[in-house]
Amino acid sequence: MSEPVVTIILIEDEKHIRRFVHAALQSEGMRVVEAGTGREGLAMAASSRPDLVIVDLGLPDIDGFEVIRVLRGWSAVPVIVLSARTREEDKVAALNAGADDYLTKPFGPAELIARIRAQLRRQNCSVTSETSQLFFGAVRVDFDARLVERDGHPIHLTPIEYRLLAALARHAGRVLTHRQLLQEVWGPAHAENAHYLRIYMGHLRQKLERDPAQPEHIVTETGIGYRLLGVR
Repeated sequence: MSEPVVTIILIEDEKHIRRFVHAALQSEGMRVVEAGTGREGLAMAASSRPDLVIVDLGLPDIDGFEVIRVLRGWSAVPVIVLSARTREEDKVAALNAGADDYLTKPFGPAELIARIRAQLRRQNCSVTSETSQLFFGAVRVDFDARLVERDGHPIHLTPIEYRLLAALARHAGRVLTHRQLLQEVWGPAHAENAHYLRIYMGHLRQKLERDPAQPEHIVTETGIGYRLLGVR
């Protein structure tokens, strides 16, 4: 099985930099989606579920700090800032807003690619174990193969069920609010549709819990959200 193509959203208003970065990343087999404004980039991030976002700070509509803050309201996708601003205050502000890395212009393509790969490795390690597998109860999840088993038997999950399980797994042991889960799985337009969660959590429990009426692993935090327990 071939590796999935990495999708990068590039939010940059300077066309020559977009062309330069696009060509460098495409030569590494990555898919690049370009946006010339902050709002356009946020819309693309919500619809295309990227693996990483690159954002400039000086955008024509909203600045990069605001893009990062909005993005962090509903996504944990890695963010690399690409900016001509070299002041320490700007770097600190970007990282405090939620950026994962900061690269100043001018830059070399090799360094940018190395930083992208470092962020993707870090993201993969935070989602799963080194073998890309996760266990809870009688369930095994293989994220590389997109395979879910219970007691050794394959379990079919719909794409939404799988994304929901992956979101819980990324934050295993932590409470995820209804809004966080809705935004991460369905996107920001559905942040208020809590009934979606009740329906799909019920489906997951039917498929993965020994007793769906008394779940041991996919548990409800009343009035707050859900948590995945017992991961090993």
